[in-house]
Amino acid sequence: MKRQKRDRLERAQAQGYKAGINGRSSEECPYQSPDARTNWLGGWREAREERQTGLYK
Repeated sequence: MKRQKRDRLERAQAQGYKAGINGRSSEECPYQSPDARTNWLGGWREAREERQTGLYK
């Protein structure tokens, strides 16, 4: 059975989350399409909130 790739928008959110955890700026979003950019920024925001609440240092 062929393995399916993760949905592009899920991948964008996961990459945004990683960027937020690592302290990167939201200006570094690599996506141009509005949907992918929105998901990337959503992941980034989620990670930044978790860093501020102390879940990550």
